[in-house]
Amino acid sequence: MKLIALARSIRVHRILPEGTGPLQFRYFQSDFVPRDPKAKPKRFKYPPSYDPYGPRPPPSEKIINLSERIVALSPEDRRQIGPTLSNKLRLPKLQPVSVEGIDLGTQGGAAGSAKAEEKKAEKTAFDVKLEKFDAAGKIKVIKEVRAFTSLGLKEAKDLVEKAPVLLKQGVTKEEANDIIEKLKAVGGVASME
Repeated sequence: MKLIALARSIRVHRILPEGTGPLQFRYFQSDFVPRDPKAKPKRFKYPPSYDPYGPRPPPSEKIINLSERIVALSPEDRRQIGPTLSNKLRLPKLQPVSVEGIDLGTQGGAAGSAKAEEKKAEKTAFDVKLEKFDAAGKIKVIKEVRAFTSLGLKEAKDLVEKAPVLLKQGVTKEEANDIIEKLKAVGGVASME
């Protein structure tokens, strides 16, 4: 900031001609020619399709004949071209990519459904659902719900009155069993999903 104030006090901009305006880096380049402000903008003709590699020569007669022979093959023979070429050219075999932990959605296919079944068997996160409670023990159930959630008294009361309702999501099996036992002791019936 001090440097800018110093430059303004020296009035560097008066050294340049009055018409230049504020200092710009382009003025210091040797090839810069200011554009006429009254000139119309240039209209460039763009090709209908852009090819970053430029124009390519037409394929040779040998390539054209080879493509015609491939088209004439049966579909079963065409399927064998890829593996045969990769063996002849000694290309490295493609390794399957691990999709562990990636949600493939409906595109996963049979492999995705098999992994989903494995994950269901290895379920680690559970939800605790309050099924019902004794009317006499309602206050104790509300206090217990407040103990393991971060809800206030009114929110916990509204939640308990909406039974059956999910109380807590994504807890471990031990924690879920602990919550169910505490609710059972005060007169509530809870389940683990």
